[in-house]
Amino acid sequence: MDYHSGLAALNVHSPFILAITSAGTTVLIITICILFILSFFIAGSEVAFFSLSNKDINILKTKKLPSYRRIVVLLEQPKILLASMLIANSFVNIGIILISNLLLHEWLSFYDLPFWIDFLIKVISVTLLIVIFAEILPKVWATHHNIWFASNSSLIIEILNSIFYRISKRLVKLSDSIEEKVSYSKSSKMDDSNLDYAIDLLPEHEATPEEKQILKGIRKFGGTSVKQIMRTRMDVSGIESSFGFSELIKMTEELHYSRLPVYKSNLDEIVGVLHTKDLLPYLNESNEYDWHSLIRLPYFIHEQKLIKDLLQEFRSKRIHFAIVVDEFGGTSGIVTMEDIIEEITGEIKDEFDEDDSTNKKIDDFNYIFEGKTMINDFCKIIGIPSDKFDSVRGDSDSLAGLLLEIAGEFPALNETFQHDEFTFIPLQINKNRIDTIKVVIHPKSSDQ
Repeated sequence: MDYHSGLAALNVHSPFILAITSAGTTVLIITICILFILSFFIAGSEVAFFSLSNKDINILKTKKLPSYRRIVVLLEQPKILLASMLIANSFVNIGIILISNLLLHEWLSFYDLPFWIDFLIKVISVTLLIVIFAEILPKVWATHHNIWFASNSSLIIEILNSIFYRISKRLVKLSDSIEEKVSYSKSSKMDDSNLDYAIDLLPEHEATPEEKQILKGIRKFGGTSVKQIMRTRMDVSGIESSFGFSELIKMTEELHYSRLPVYKSNLDEIVGVLHTKDLLPYLNESNEYDWHSLIRLPYFIHEQKLIKDLLQEFRSKRIHFAIVVDEFGGTSGIVTMEDIIEEITGEIKDEFDEDDSTNKKIDDFNYIFEGKTMINDFCKIIGIPSDKFDSVRGDSDSLAGLLLEIAGEFPALNETFQHDEFTFIPLQINKNRIDTIKVVIHPKSSDQ
């Protein structure tokens, strides 16, 4: 058979070519392509929408693009949105499987393959297509470009959410009811709040306000991390290892601390801790005296360590001072035995503590705080649960960091920012640092 006769036989007698050019098969191919596109956007949106941080959402709220507004509106009901995505993706994937099976069955029927080979080819082909083009690629893309992906898919997701809204809402209600029956986390929180309430109800002759505060401190002690009570890096004073002895003595006199971290070029390179009492026998030495022999080894801990565990370590190692580091090995701050004890007893003031703190209570609903005030201390002062801002604080430890998370960008002087019943107003800004913040509490009405 020559070339031309072979080509003629292929064109005239091959059912495979006739099948893929038929109108029905063309419609199926177009349909499966559309379904793959839908599955691509839905799968990627699951990652894109729910990887947006509170800061990202706050930024989107300030934009006027319709796609950004759709994202914000859709995320107001995240459980229903996720349920709609999962339902839609399930239907789309089922459609892909059914149409793929029809097409593959039609194309493979001309090769007269054994059943198990035919079945294996279908399973592997469909699985690879769905996993690669409808799962891996969109989710990897959405992970690296979440705002862009969410913006471009927002219209499709909004339409699908509208279609499946009712069934999603019912499924979410069913899920919540089951969760309430089997979950103990919510009841545990209620137990904690009820315990605090019971402590507050104790009569004065059984417990003074100070004793009630101690009881509450003991109750919260087991779940408090070092990061919540530490003195942040901004407030840490140290000694540079290159200092001469005279300069060292002058610095220790100015700082009035019993223990000081010693560093090389910055606080990320702490080489030891100097106990100022160790300097007493050498006060009359000249500036050439090598004081570095007095430096003690530093004790490093992670910022997520629980203070109950740190207290035990302080006791066993007979130390009162630790350097707190973050996940990158940088210095986050310091924590002392006094900081841990204050979590139970309340603030302990000694003769060197300053009384001129910027933190002021104007009345029951208006406060002024330093921006560096720890969120944990802020909550304690105004009498709210320490986890009140956990949903918006991100990785922030200070009140200034909390304000930045809520604002989504660096605020302007006297600009107001609302979160629940709290209004935050920056009163003093020094370059890129928020020094003072006014906090206004709006009491919730009884009908809310």
